[in-house]
Amino acid sequence: MATPQGGIFALGTASHAYLEFDLRGGRDGPALVSAIAALREPRTTMGGVNLVTGFRPELWLEVAPDDTPADVVGFNEDLVGVDGFVMPATQHDAVLWLSGSAYDVIFDTAREAIAALARLASVAEETSSWPYRHDRDLTGFIDGTENPSLIDAPEIALIPEGTSGAGGTILLLQKWAHDAVAWESLPIARQEQVMGRTKLDSVELEDKAPESHVGSTDQERFGKIFRRNMPYGTVTDHGTMFVGFSAEQRRLSAMLESMAGVTGGVRDTLTLYTRPLTGAYYFVPSTQSVRRRIDAGGFSC
Repeated sequence: MATPQGGIFALGTASHAYLEFDLRGGRDGPALVSAIAALREPRTTMGGVNLVTGFRPELWLEVAPDDTPADVVGFNEDLVGVDGFVMPATQHDAVLWLSGSAYDVIFDTAREAIAALARLASVAEETSSWPYRHDRDLTGFIDGTENPSLIDAPEIALIPEGTSGAGGTILLLQKWAHDAVAWESLPIARQEQVMGRTKLDSVELEDKAPESHVGSTDQERFGKIFRRNMPYGTVTDHGTMFVGFSAEQRRLSAMLESMAGVTGGVRDTLTLYTRPLTGAYYFVPSTQSVRRRIDAGGFSC
């Protein structure tokens, strides 16, 4: 049975870093996959840090064609919605998501990983994240209310046994900047209408609008996903890292199309106060698949 990378479900960590890499000119994808696989033995953690590794779907297909889910592609084109709204495509070749108990450990481990990969790839995007008021995002609302329990999450997030890519998952990674001044100028009642939930206890509004955030991302309509969203940034420049996992890419892409107004003609009202800065899909293979790349690549750090 294929085993997922453990960090996907390691809740409760207080510090996170997301490192997205691009291959250097003349370097090949298989070498990068082997180098990332060799960063640590995938059944354990790196010095108390959870490490989740993912790859641009087209790159992983080149390396492991028999272990790639069907029809998974990178975020290769901007998603253009109504009213000139754009979700930018910023696809990179690989991602390392590190999470742990404190940022000093994350910092040291991230530097070691960057140094180990330096001859093959450069850091194209780096973001650090941390929890806010236990389980809220920087809008002040509880994030992940509809998240499945850890008992149910693997069935939703992981590609099933007997299927190409079993034990892996598809990751959508986006950075969303918040217009904090505009958002905080809204009365709480209006914020609740935008979200489609109450702010204090996250109860879904019975009269929520279809264009509310809950209405636009209705998982009963698009399918369940498992989210590990985190706040990022500084006091003056901040937002949300959307970290969504699914066994099927279409669940994720359909939600984005709905938010952008592609399918319904009306944008998610929350997008009036948040703006996507990045967008990438990564295939996160099982630990067995990662281990095979160490054996095949012969790369050591």
